[in-house]
Amino acid sequence: MMNNYLQRIDRYIIKRYLGTFFLAIALIISISIIFDISEKIDDFISRNAPLKAILIDYYLPFIPYFTNLFSALFNFIAVIYFTSKMAANSEIIAMMASGISYKRLMRPYIAASAIIALMSWILGNFVIPQANLSRVNFTNIYVNTEYINVDKNIHRQLEPGLYVYMKSYNNRSDVGYKFTIEKFEGRQLKSKLIADYIKWDREKKKWVIHDYFIRDLSGPTEIIKTGSVIDTTLLMSPTEFGQQNSRQETMNYWQINRYIDELKLRGVDNVSNYEKEKYQRTAGPISTFILTIIGVSLASRKTRGGIGIHLGLGLLLGFSYIMFMQVSTIFAFKAGFNIILAVWLPNIIYALIAFVLYKRAAK
Repeated sequence: MMNNYLQRIDRYIIKRYLGTFFLAIALIISISIIFDISEKIDDFISRNAPLKAILIDYYLPFIPYFTNLFSALFNFIAVIYFTSKMAANSEIIAMMASGISYKRLMRPYIAASAIIALMSWILGNFVIPQANLSRVNFTNIYVNTEYINVDKNIHRQLEPGLYVYMKSYNNRSDVGYKFTIEKFEGRQLKSKLIADYIKWDREKKKWVIHDYFIRDLSGPTEIIKTGSVIDTTLLMSPTEFGQQNSRQETMNYWQINRYIDELKLRGVDNVSNYEKEKYQRTAGPISTFILTIIGVSLASRKTRGGIGIHLGLGLLLGFSYIMFMQVSTIFAFKAGFNIILAVWLPNIIYALIAFVLYKRAAK
């Protein structure tokens, strides 16, 4: 009988938890869409964005993207809200009086937060990247201004021992100027190609080298070759020199891991952007457990201020967590701080806060 009673309490708490969470997310997504429409309506009209593209390509992927973005925060607010109501109605006191320990009370909260965390991890690593392809493409066409590559003196390692260099790259015409390829075996230079420019052939999907000069040092004597045009298959794509701001958002778990390995091999500078995205996709769902424990520990006691005090404290802690997360990652980029530690530091610190608050609430 007691076991069945505890199971009913579990179902009751999980139902309240998930119901409040999804209601909060639905409200914030609705408000976000309204604000986003008011902000971008001029761009949609001025660039003649089709209504179907706006609805299907932009706002349909917008929903899971922002659901996952706000997931941890609104999970926290949901826990604070419905737990405060339970405390105000003396429901938690009644549960404790029936012999349920504080540790046992936490079990349905952890179970519900595990559902949300797993959903967030799957969305962030597999569902949202695929959906983001159309959203990011739509944004680049109808919202963002035209991107112009201004990088100079571009160096890449395409594979072990194979290096390329371009003085500049024009992403509108897919042309790289003052192009060089160097092939090494160990530390010894075996071949070097110098060309006036290299152009991407959009039909053949190949790079075409123009006005080239090759020094072949692999044999006992140096061999020199010249020519006007030669096709080549290099392990690089024109998209690497286009707009990179949102590219990591379109890669699933396996793609982003492979791409990070490729960037490290090539010696590209912006690897940290992709590493941050990769680690945040796990750190975010884990924060669901931490913020849940903090929320229950704060809201499970009946106070004079009631729900208002609990919500105020909850919002303060929630927004301080988000601010800390942003500051730590910016600090990692600007000061060369370890990106893994920068992403996980807010979780580590707030896990300690959660532990202290839990111990105090359990007494």
